[in-house]
Amino acid sequence: EQANKVLASVLYNITEEDTTKGIDTSMVAPEDTSATATTVKAKEDTTKTEEDSASKSLLSGNDKAGTKADTSAKSREEQLKENPLFRYLQLAVRQAEGGKKGGYYWENGSRLGMCQLQDTNALNTLLRNRALANVFPPDMKLLWGAKPEVFNEQPSNYLSLYVIKITSRDGSPALEGKYVTDARQDFDPVNANKVTVNMQMDNQGADIWARLTRANKGRAIAIVLDDVVYSAPMVENEIPNGSSVISGSFTIDEATDLANILKAGSLPARAQIVDEALVGPTLGAENIQSGAVSFIAAFILILLYMILFYNKAGLVANIALLANVFFLVGALASVGATLTLPGIAGIVLTMGMAVDGNVLIYERIKELLRDGKPLKTAIDEGFRGSYATIIDANVTNLLIAIVLGVFGTGPIRGFAVTLIIGIFTSVFCSIFITRLVITWFTERKKNLTFSFKWSEKFLSDTNFDFVKRRKIYYAISGLIIIAGFTSLAVRSLDYGVEFTGGRTYIVNFIDKAHDFDKVREVIGNECKDADGKPVYPEVKMIENKFKAKVTTKYMINEISTKENNIDSLVEKTVERGLDKIGANRIEASRKIDPVISAAFVKSAFISVVLSIIIMFLYILLRFQKWQYGLGTAVALLHDVIFVLGLYSLLYGILPFTMEVDQAFIAAILTIMGYSINDTVVVFDRIREYLRMGRKESQEVLINEALNSTLSRTVNNSITIAVVLFAIFFFGPESIKGFTFALMVGVVVGTYSSVCIATPILVDFQGKKKDEAAIKK
Repeated sequence: EQANKVLASVLYNITEEDTTKGIDTSMVAPEDTSATATTVKAKEDTTKTEEDSASKSLLSGNDKAGTKADTSAKSREEQLKENPLFRYLQLAVRQAEGGKKGGYYWENGSRLGMCQLQDTNALNTLLRNRALANVFPPDMKLLWGAKPEVFNEQPSNYLSLYVIKITSRDGSPALEGKYVTDARQDFDPVNANKVTVNMQMDNQGADIWARLTRANKGRAIAIVLDDVVYSAPMVENEIPNGSSVISGSFTIDEATDLANILKAGSLPARAQIVDEALVGPTLGAENIQSGAVSFIAAFILILLYMILFYNKAGLVANIALLANVFFLVGALASVGATLTLPGIAGIVLTMGMAVDGNVLIYERIKELLRDGKPLKTAIDEGFRGSYATIIDANVTNLLIAIVLGVFGTGPIRGFAVTLIIGIFTSVFCSIFITRLVITWFTERKKNLTFSFKWSEKFLSDTNFDFVKRRKIYYAISGLIIIAGFTSLAVRSLDYGVEFTGGRTYIVNFIDKAHDFDKVREVIGNECKDADGKPVYPEVKMIENKFKAKVTTKYMINEISTKENNIDSLVEKTVERGLDKIGANRIEASRKIDPVISAAFVKSAFISVVLSIIIMFLYILLRFQKWQYGLGTAVALLHDVIFVLGLYSLLYGILPFTMEVDQAFIAAILTIMGYSINDTVVVFDRIREYLRMGRKESQEVLINEALNSTLSRTVNNSITIAVVLFAIFFFGPESIKGFTFALMVGVVVGTYSSVCIATPILVDFQGKKKDEAAIKK
């Protein structure tokens, strides 16, 4: 009713006295009172012709003399010029039976009208006119709907505008979302094709809801979150028990969304975007192409390496690898996983780790063949003797991947999902598929070979004294770690926006290469703080001198409002600076709020520390000796510090970005997974040798165990390095830093498993010769 008066006095320029005549008389008494729809009477297609006719008729009803001219003879353009709101707003009115003589009436509900999406800003500007401040009632509020209307089951570009009545002094809703205990999508028990939303409230909410529905029977009650109307259902009857059914022309997805909104309404804080990434189609196409190239290159290199080193058995491993990729991609598709750059890296890395199971089995079979075992016996014992090591190695990787999935966000979580699925498919393929194909070969008496002459005794006769040289390894690692700590204290790290907060823009200079110092200066002079001081961005080259990453903290603590979109303002300011330099194009952007930065730093620290603790506990459980767990934990800590120190020393020197961001944390955890994999293999062989009851000293047995696993250790490192080499040189620029960290990690992880973890085990286990106390 208040909206009627507002429309009569503002839209049609007539006095309050005239609200009893013409237009208002037909509006105040709606003829259709039987509507029970939720948001509006029905989501039907109200054509523009009908709306235009309604608007024109309403306008022509203004026949007051004097300053009010007769509009019936005016053209549509003249009417819109006098009443500009009609240019954008189509009123929620219907024509009564009998055509023009029957008049028009408001449709049931709280919808004022509809506006095309591209016109909402213009309409907001008109509605914020100061002249309306004294016209709008103080308890009236205009709010937009959450999503465009659907007509004839097809989405439109029209957004509804609702009139909301404020019922409290502070503007708070009559019933807050905190009273909603549950909401879910359901179906009408009478009409199974009708989708509904069932809502349940607690006792206090039920009392308020009963009073509210009793007082507003036959009216609409709006469901609002963050000043957006998600639904405005009509109240049919009083609801006394807090259990409600919202019905309407919902789809299942719309009903599910509404149920989630009702549950989210209990959150005490306003929703705010804290991490946002935008990628242009050009950058996306480049990433797809480079990701595909790196995938194919890595795949081909691994297939060739396995055949060149393991002969016909390498072909068997390749069949298992093909099956692994098939299962992995199929599993990702079945769970609806989004393929991101870290996800592609996860697939390619999984390929490298997948062959580790085959390498373990094949190296064991080669040992048995060198000892004179028959082929069939060597195959049986080789598989049986490798099972425990394969399971241990993959369980430790799985634990790392779970930590990544729990504490990671966005693309890193996608990387973790890929890794988790890849671990299961790899174990299945390396154990079952490989065994199945090998059995097929042997049963048909095919000549199955596991090596060429040059690779038959590869690193099999080594006798390096690793234990005796352990102090040298301690000294080397100590010096590198001290240098790393010094660099961390002096230079720190090149932190990405995940750690600092800010906005990042990928800029492509179309016309020519530019001096990045000049770019920094020009943008800084455009982005000034409240005191008028320039806020200089960080500008880094990526790929080539024609592409740069611009990172700025300008207005990062400002919060966007309806009147002032900070994200848009910052981007336009950066673009203004870029325009002064020359032709350019922003291909992608990303924003991270300082609040999420602090949370990310905390989660990254927890992820690394928790992973080390979990690895210690798992090794303690599996090997029943705390010395094994200590050696593992020290090796992992060594690897993390080593890589951090190296990144601090080399950033700004190497020709690619070495930011410490989400991808880097994923790389650190992946390195830890690889390192623990290697360490478990070495420890398993040490435990096996110590259990034999041989009379040699512990140091001799450990040295022999290390030398016996050296071929597997080096081979596994080579296969992983081949994969990473392909990603680094053929993959996209955006993950070069991530790949470099993994390449370093392969080297450091291999070194630490042999030269750090094992010496720690020796030094803390003492000089005992008998290890029979180790439980089997």
